[in-house]
Amino acid sequence: MRIFPRMFFRTSLPALLASFALALPAQGAEPAPAQREHAFQASSAFEEYTTAAEQLVDEALSYLGIRYRFGGTSPATGFDCSGLVLNVFRNAVGLDLPRSASEMASLGDKIGKQDLKPGDLVFFNTMRRTFSHVGIYLGDGKFVHAPSSGGKVRVENISATYWAKRFNGARRLVDEESLGLSAQVMRTH
Repeated sequence: MRIFPRMFFRTSLPALLASFALALPAQGAEPAPAQREHAFQASSAFEEYTTAAEQLVDEALSYLGIRYRFGGTSPATGFDCSGLVLNVFRNAVGLDLPRSASEMASLGDKIGKQDLKPGDLVFFNTMRRTFSHVGIYLGDGKFVHAPSSGGKVRVENISATYWAKRFNGARRLVDEESLGLSAQVMRTH
């Protein structure tokens, strides 16, 4: 009589364990509401950052070919480097930036060249002083800027010898953590 109950138990135990094992992954695979909410917020933040960066890049590229004009701040009359940048940020994301490249260099979060993302500001020493020139990073090692007298708004490679020698740093004014604008930009404006 002992053999029968054990055999019954042995055949029932594997069946019971198998059904239990099948039920657990189904429950474990379903994220808890808090996990789903966090994933949604992270996804939403990334989408907003991506959208803002795309808007900046699209707006900047819409000015390709506009002539350079010292002190210029409009597509009708021409742009200098900071005029282009302030116009792009105002029209793309509604952020009013200071007028000069050196003032812009004090905003946002300082980032390394290896951490550049589309929409970041890139600064150069083109007039024997730091932060005398500014452009907008587009991705893939390219940036857009208004170069100098006789030039037009154009895209350049940040690794080209001329620009690589003069690179001063970069600032991020739009980031994912603050859902749009860098915390430091919001504090200073």
